[in-house]
Amino acid sequence: MSEYERLIELAKNAVHKSISALEDIVRDKGGHHFDLENPKEMKAEVDLLLEGIILNDLRATGISILSEESGRQEIEDESVLQWIIDPLDGTVNFIRSICSSGVSIGLWKGEKPIFGVIGEFPSRNIFWGGKTFGAFLNDHSINVSDSKIIGQSILCSGFPSRYDFSTKNFHEIHTMFSKFAKIRMLGAASISILQVAQGNADAYFEKEIMIWDIAAALAILEGAGGKFKMFNGKVQNSHDIFVSNSVLTIEYKDNQVLS
Repeated sequence: MSEYERLIELAKNAVHKSISALEDIVRDKGGHHFDLENPKEMKAEVDLLLEGIILNDLRATGISILSEESGRQEIEDESVLQWIIDPLDGTVNFIRSICSSGVSIGLWKGEKPIFGVIGEFPSRNIFWGGKTFGAFLNDHSINVSDSKIIGQSILCSGFPSRYDFSTKNFHEIHTMFSKFAKIRMLGAASISILQVAQGNADAYFEKEIMIWDIAAALAILEGAGGKFKMFNGKVQNSHDIFVSNSVLTIEYKDNQVLS
């Protein structure tokens, strides 16, 4: 077993533990509130609970960690490897019982994803993979779609808590949305990208999404044959991103979608 394969198994184990914990608290979902600094972002006790479970396993690897809840935890390690985790992507979905949420653990080397593991709740499905590993739903291989016509394709998207609802941004969103046959908003970036990785949707676009929301899913997407283009956002760790199967193309200029 290679070192990356060992780390994948460790990440899977942490995700399994987290999903089991979610099942234990699904009836009593604990306290939650909207953040004072970012009033559209929900914070919940369950996020911290899951982070504790995950960090307990990952810290032993000696690899640096970037987590949504506690930020960057620098560990004396000269490698450029980094765990990027979101203990619960789709907190609102979980608290309000809307659609799915996901426990996301990604391993990146510099600015490139190596592999990702995502546990979907409440289905308990485990998605995992990376560019050199392929992509899997539990034990079954998954692949992106072969849709070539944008006007007949399905786009997943959303408006994250840090989205700037300015006229300029709305024009770009309108330009992107108008190219596709249908738009779907699922409330969790990782789950949306997984729809592309499975071939259920053909593309995903979102502005000002945080890296921990998408890190694991992007690795799985690449394993499934997909591709992505990502630009730095306006706040630290945020990005504007377009994800697609291997044949759809959107052109950009100056980090903006061409009209």
